[in-house]
Amino acid sequence: MLKKSTVKISGLSHWYGKGSMKRQVLKSISMDIAPGEVVLLTGPSGCGKTTLLTLIGALRKVQLGELSVFGHELRGSSQKTRQLLRRRIGMIFQGHNLLRCLSAEQNVQMGSDLLKGLSYRDRRTQACEWLNAVGLEDQKRKLPHDLSGGQKQRVAIARALAARPKLLLADEPTSALDSVTGREIVDLLKKLALEQSCSVLMVTHDPRILDVADRLLKMEDGQLLPSIG
Repeated sequence: MLKKSTVKISGLSHWYGKGSMKRQVLKSISMDIAPGEVVLLTGPSGCGKTTLLTLIGALRKVQLGELSVFGHELRGSSQKTRQLLRRRIGMIFQGHNLLRCLSAEQNVQMGSDLLKGLSYRDRRTQACEWLNAVGLEDQKRKLPHDLSGGQKQRVAIARALAARPKLLLADEPTSALDSVTGREIVDLLKKLALEQSCSVLMVTHDPRILDVADRLLKMEDGQLLPSIG
């Protein structure tokens, strides 16, 4: 029996602005992502990649076309439906979005807090384990302003993984990392996909990590080009 697609998109289009300032950023995007599949999305800056991620992540309202995540149609969906879906989606964006008043460990524990049935001690233990996995076991007490850009990125990655998502959306997750650390991170994401049947959609300009993909997609001028892998 075939598994249902984690993400299913058909004819998805999106615009920014109004009137004479209205600009189309996505043009009839169609794609599926299967459970456990790692898909890398490449393309020049400004071509619509991040907009696509935020739509899939239920952070924006769908304007035109069909977009379903875990079988739930997002076009016309309620705010509550989108909120519930976001709890099952891990998101790694370039801005890190760490809470400045919380330590690295506490930021990561925010991901573990989304898991049901875990005690506070278990959630804290898992947060430490994910920090260890991204090489920050000795930085867990530090606040974000005491961390480098690369370290903040790794905390953000650990926080996303701590929620054990079934869909992970990552926008340039290795951009602030050196080659060794970047490789370790993408290998960790690949492992998550394999062991937990987690679908991964990763935007990247990093040619060093293309080999982890099950499929490579390229976007230009808001359009998805034919598959290149």
